Amino acid sequence: MGREGYAPLFETKEAKGRIAYKIYAISVFMGICMIWMYRATHVPEKGLRWAWFCMFGAEIWFGIYWIFTQSARWRPVYRSTFKERLSHRYEDELPGVDIFVCTADPTIEPPTLVINTVLSVMAYDYPQEKLSIYLSDDGGSDLTFYALLEASRFSKHWIPFCKKFKVEPRSPAVYFATTSEPHDTQHTNEWLSTKKLYEEMANRIDTTVKLGRISGEIRAEHKGFTEWQSVVNSRNHQAIIQILIDGRDPNAVDAEGSALPTLVYMAREKRPQHPHNFKAGALNALIRVSSVISNGPIILTIDCDMYSNNAESVRDALCFFMDEEKGREIAYVQFPQSFHNLSKNDIYGNSYKTINGMEFHGMDGYGGPMYVGTGCFFRRESLCGKKYSEEYKEEWKKGMEGRAKGNAMELEDRAKGLASCTCEENTQWGKEISSPWFITFAYVTVAKHTYSLVEGLWLGDTVQSWWNQQRIWLYRRTSAYFFANIDVALKLSGLAKSAFAITAKETDDEVAKRYELEIMEFGSNSPMFTILATLAMLNLFCLFGAIKRLAMGDEMGDVEALVLQFVLCGVLVIINWPIYQGLLMRKDMGRLPTTVAFTSIGLAVLACLNPMH
Repeated sequence: MGREGYAPLFETKEAKGRIAYKIYAISVFMGICMIWMYRATHVPEKGLRWAWFCMFGAEIWFGIYWIFTQSARWRPVYRSTFKERLSHRYEDELPGVDIFVCTADPTIEPPTLVINTVLSVMAYDYPQEKLSIYLSDDGGSDLTFYALLEASRFSKHWIPFCKKFKVEPRSPAVYFATTSEPHDTQHTNEWLSTKKLYEEMANRIDTTVKLGRISGEIRAEHKGFTEWQSVVNSRNHQAIIQILIDGRDPNAVDAEGSALPTLVYMAREKRPQHPHNFKAGALNALIRVSSVISNGPIILTIDCDMYSNNAESVRDALCFFMDEEKGREIAYVQFPQSFHNLSKNDIYGNSYKTINGMEFHGMDGYGGPMYVGTGCFFRRESLCGKKYSEEYKEEWKKGMEGRAKGNAMELEDRAKGLASCTCEENTQWGKEISSPWFITFAYVTVAKHTYSLVEGLWLGDTVQSWWNQQRIWLYRRTSAYFFANIDVALKLSGLAKSAFAITAKETDDEVAKRYELEIMEFGSNSPMFTILATLAMLNLFCLFGAIKRLAMGDEMGDVEALVLQFVLCGVLVIINWPIYQGLLMRKDMGRLPTTVAFTSIGLAVLACLNPMH
């Protein structure tokens, strides 16, 4: 309870069973050290010495990596909130919350998807006059602006509907797709009419997006469309700030007469000669722009395809920030990402159950996990450089006084200067077996993977989904992570600039059908696929070659000492089965391209013809 009479707004509990885990971890660490000692003291005098040293290097790297990752499991903590205490003590003093939604391309991030995210956070269970939602459109598209305009009108019906029916989740597309018509006749008509309003809005947006332009009739509906008369393209345009709903305006009310949240569209200025720093630059511009419009002391960042599935998320976060004893120590509160459309066995390893259910809690025990890019509440002050002090005390009673004065048009003009492409210049913004050593190898391998499997099953994975996660982690570490390291090294050396790839949010029927059948999607001619395919073919050739030499009784030197490596090679071949299918067996559009097949097979053959073999 802390000091006498004090009831905390959240509590922290350490995970149980940590003694058993620590015993396990220490035993594995001892096993790793013994493996290193074995490799260093048993180097073969002839034969496959190069393979021995390669394996030694791999085992050193595995050991170091494993040791560092134990920090994510050594001391996991779990936190729970007391929202009823928050309401009792602070309901009239709740702070303003600014919510940043980021989008960048209306082609691969459809406007209908974007506004569903916006509508889900507009309908939070929170005083509406204290919510301000900002949509950052880095594509500078009038199509996205039009979709947000439509959403601002629909919100007048959607927000009171959510409150009345306690809707979850509050993304209308997801809600109406997963919830059946209520049996209560009294509410059926309202449910059906709201669904019809949403479908009509979505159809208007989709039709306009397919047309690719805004009609003159629609342009006449809002002054904001005049901004696009001077837009050159998505990479060369002026700053555009439009307040679609001014939450301070007493006339900005929903269908029930209640206040609406502030809703703002922002496309920061972009010019070819000025670096824009991708999403980080957009978030910087949002911080500045929001400071002159709403200036909420709490900021939530969320991606355009990450709708909120808990209407009380804001109150959960505030239980941490507003706790009288521990709150001042907290700079941000992060919610994990969850995915609702996973295949049965999570073929791409995207459930993040182990990360969310175990590793993040382990990092939390040491100060908190790093920012994952979305679903995170920040103190505005922490983002603006204010340092922690034990004497610090937040004055939550300021309420809405932090908001800037002036009408919507004046605020728009003032904010445009803060969304310019030169605003950050000159500032700090943006800156072996028949041997007993086999027992050691076997124990470390089996113990590590057994624990991983048990952990996954405990968190709700299936055996197949766990296996898929092992595959995906291997693929990421040998492709995406490899390129990321090169990219960071080139950036730090000043030889290149980082690029930011936007993930496509749409898919066709054939892709969806393959996903349902859990057939891995490749399709593109990516250098990352070339690396994966080359390594897969090299493993296959090495396994066949080793089996052939064993069967023919060829002289292989200290082959007995490398039997475990043959087993490892066989496991890698099994893991790479989807790649072999994509290279050699499949005929659909999701297979690996022919150029990747020829390149990878050729490179693998060249490696096998190396004189060292």
